[in-house]
Order: sequence, then C-alpha cells, then structure tokens
Amino acid sequence: MDLAAFDYELPGELIGASAAGGSRGGADAGAPSRGAALGRPAISRFPEFLGPGDCLVLNDTRVFPARLFGRRAGVHALPIGKKNPKRREYLSGEVEVFLLRSVSADGRDWEALVRPGRKMPVGERVGFSDGLEGEVIARGEFGERTVRFHGEGDLFQEFEKIGHVPLPPYIKRTDEPADRERYQTVFAREKGSVAAPTAGLHFTPEIIAACRARGAEVAYVTLHVGLGTFQPLHTERVEDGRLHAERYRITEENAAKMRAARRVVAVGTTSVRTIESAWPEGRMSGETDIFIYPGFQFRGVVRC
Repeated sequence: MDLAAFDYELPGELIGASAAGGSRGGADAGAPSRGAALGRPAISRFPEFLGPGDCLVLNDTRVFPARLFGRRAGVHALPIGKKNPKRREYLSGEVEVFLLRSVSADGRDWEALVRPGRKMPVGERVGFSDGLEGEVIARGEFGERTVRFHGEGDLFQEFEKIGHVPLPPYIKRTDEPADRERYQTVFAREKGSVAAPTAGLHFTPEIIAACRARGAEVAYVTLHVGLGTFQPLHTERVEDGRLHAERYRITEENAAKMRAARRVVAVGTTSVRTIESAWPEGRMSGETDIFIYPGFQFRGVVRC
C-alpha cells in the first residue's frame, strides 16, 4: 500500500490554535449511527448513541510539561579562540530537550529528542536550572538521545517548574500557562504522556455521567503517548512502517468491564491501540508498537 495514497491537504485556517470559547463540550463529533444519518452532532449528544451493554473506553494518561530548555556545557564543543565574541554562545548555546519516556528503574534516565542534535553528542551536559542537570549517555536509531538527570530531587517536580507543554506540531504558537490544564482530559490521572489523547479532550464530566445514565459502563486504559505519535513514517510502503513503542496498562477491573460488554466503544486511536495490543494474547501491560492501517483485523474493539 503506497503511503502517498494517504496524503491530504489540511488548510491552515481550519486548524484551531486554541479552544473555541473555552468550551470542551461544544465540538462537533462523529458517532455510531445505528443506521441513522447523523450529520455533525455536537459531542454533547454523544451519550444518545450509547445504551446498556456498551462500554465506553477512555485513555486516562496525564500529560506532563515535557519540553525543557537549557544551556549546554560545551563539554564536546570544538576549540574556539578565547577572543572570539561568539565564544560564550558557541560553548553554551540554548538547547531544547523534549522528554519522551523514562527508561531506567530509578526514573533518572530519559529517552528524549534534542535540538540542535548535532551539538549534543554522547557525553555532552545540559544545565536546566540550579538543581537540574542532564548528561547525554546514548544515541538511538531514530536520532533520539538518552539523557541521565543528576541529583536526587523529584524529577517531575522539576519538570513542572521549568517545563513547557508540547503542543501538537500543527499548532503554530508557543504554549501558554492555560495549556497545562486545557491540553489535558478531564479524566487524566496517570502521569507519563508527552501529548494528550486528543479525541478525549472534548469530553466533560457531564457527558461521561450522561453515558453512564444511558446504561453504558465506562472503563479506562492507560497508554502514555510518546514518539510514536510524532514520528513520521520514513517508508514508501505502509506495510514497511514501524512505530516507536509506547507503554500501556489495563487493570483487571477495567478489563472485566470490556469483556462483559456487547459493544466496546473506544475513544481515540490510543485507546484502540491499547485494547488491540492487549486482547489477542491477554497481555494487559507492556509496550506496543502496533500499527493499524486498512486491512487490520480488530479483535478487542467492536466496530460500529
């Protein structure tokens, strides 16, 4: 299958750079029709299409401010004359470290994207704040780096202090303080994502309560969104594409709700990928690089 067959043009004026009127529940949505033509109903009408025997599945991952800006120490910078006016900038220029996921048992080593990458070889150090310094200890096959954070403080507390929210690449603006909560689902609980599961952003507590009132169960899965969401495909054939692995987990309580349902309605691609990764072998936690494209045989999600 030729990757070019999936190309399309998305006009910039149709991309919402911020929430329209601050309303989560006012967005348009598609929904299972049960045979009726729907048009484009507001997401607030979504509960109308659920009933007893349905199980609504939401990804409860929580986004943390994963973009860090610091200054490199110049450990591996090429020699430059002491009188060169660019010396300070050259040796300790600003770098961006985009955290992807923790990769060590103690939580101090993180897989990350760094920019500018060519100035960040293994061994280079970056200072982020008085209490936080990182060292590049490895380079990965996708150009990512492994950064070890030194010190004994709570890393997530430091990230919350100095980090920036990583907005989707198609939103061409800098992040704002309000994005820390706006770019978060109302049911976000498990911290670990570098991007929100965007299909769930429009749900409100009232909409979820209305789904339950219609007789539907609500279950949660956790998939921490990482590089797999951002990394473009580099192959010409879809079948040759490979996604970066992302961590997921489904508790037994939530799995039981899905098993008992006659219809599983998953919100967004992250929930679908989690369910389809877990169901075939009953593996309710681990890592997934599952890639869903036309021809995929769904086994966990009941297609509507």
